[in-house]
Amino acid sequence: MGESVDYIARLSKAIDVRREWLEKNEIPKLKEDLRVFQTSYSVLYNIFIKKGFIKEDPYKQEAKLEEIQAPDTSNFPENEKMDKLTLRLADFDTQLDFLVNFYQYRVDFFTMDRIKRILGLIKFIDWVHLTSNSNSINTRYVAEFIKQVRIGIEPLTLSLINESTSSLVMTTGKVLASLKLFANFNREAYKLMVRTMITADFPEGEIPAAAQIKKKFYQLLPEAVYYPQLIEEILDEDYSNNSKELREAVLKSFATAEEKKKKETDAVSFKHILIDGIHALGSVSKVLVDVALKLDENNNLLAHKRLTLRERFRRFFMRLLKQEPDPVIYELQYTDKSDKPIVKEVDFSVLRADIDKRIKNLSQIGANKDTVTAKLEVLQENQLTTFLEKNIRDLRSLYKILSAIDEYFKTNIDKDNRSRVKGIKPELSAIKDAFIRANQKRCDYNAQKEEVEQFRKLGVIATEE
Repeated sequence: MGESVDYIARLSKAIDVRREWLEKNEIPKLKEDLRVFQTSYSVLYNIFIKKGFIKEDPYKQEAKLEEIQAPDTSNFPENEKMDKLTLRLADFDTQLDFLVNFYQYRVDFFTMDRIKRILGLIKFIDWVHLTSNSNSINTRYVAEFIKQVRIGIEPLTLSLINESTSSLVMTTGKVLASLKLFANFNREAYKLMVRTMITADFPEGEIPAAAQIKKKFYQLLPEAVYYPQLIEEILDEDYSNNSKELREAVLKSFATAEEKKKKETDAVSFKHILIDGIHALGSVSKVLVDVALKLDENNNLLAHKRLTLRERFRRFFMRLLKQEPDPVIYELQYTDKSDKPIVKEVDFSVLRADIDKRIKNLSQIGANKDTVTAKLEVLQENQLTTFLEKNIRDLRSLYKILSAIDEYFKTNIDKDNRSRVKGIKPELSAIKDAFIRANQKRCDYNAQKEEVEQFRKLGVIATEE
């Protein structure tokens, strides 16, 4: 009996210390993370309305909430997409506003039920795995909206979308980590309450059955929720053969939870994010093969138009003599990051050689994913970062050249042959989507690294000496 009393006293003290720590550190952090989450989602929500993917819900401002409740996640027919998503995404926006601006941010307010509600709300859309083949119908359509809105969008809006989606991924992880701390606190506080009010009254040496505890629980705590799993934990920790080890593990988890979090954060590797970004570029090799074929046809079409009979004979004899013909130079126009027009002379043969080189390099990435991943895993993060950034930068530059030469062919080939021009807009769209996805991974990686660095500066993560 003495050991049980001592354990209850030690656990009670640990819980008080943890409550104070949560109030001081995690409550402000959770509120700020949820505020950032809400703001990031609102940016996307308003863009969806502006682009006509959903309508503005006329009844949104009239909603009166008393508690958090995640929007509907059930499936619906395709012809109901507009109406269903208009209501659901508006409801999600309203729920987040209520959570951020009207919830009470106190440790004792975050009960198990409320933690469950917040979890359901945060996971309403799977921002971490935002793909068009998600099992969640809401996630699928939001992923499609973002993919569509990125096509041909102005740079400022594209930047907002990228920053918002990256922020939603990052804050989702942070919020879930905070909620896990509150959930663990509630579990031990609940078990302490049961011990103090119920099991402590059983005679010394008697091992109570779960049924006895349950009966007494409803007599003394009629409005409380009975959690069978936690009752089983109490019986194991207080009456099993390895009771001492289990109790010490509970106390140790409370006493060292902060330090454990520091070590885990410090040891975490974000290499997988960079590798995902590199894989996103692998699909471009097949696209560039199609681009090369079309450019060759267009180049021949334009050359046929421009060459005189005399020039054709000259080139024929040069080939016989194994001499290189004069380079084919195209004067292309495109814009830089600030929309400033740029005129650039491009040697077609040099461009084609560059495309062939990229096809070869990127096809190695897009080959066997598991094999490539294994090879990339052995590289350092800074090597992966350099490789990813260089390929994104090069692919962006190539995209601009390809867009310009596509427009050049369409404009300069005579009207009689214009219908024979092979446009590459679908391929350009695929290339752009690839480097945007890769760049999103790069942004995710930088955001995660920056967060760790901020923790390190604040002393939350111990710096290795």
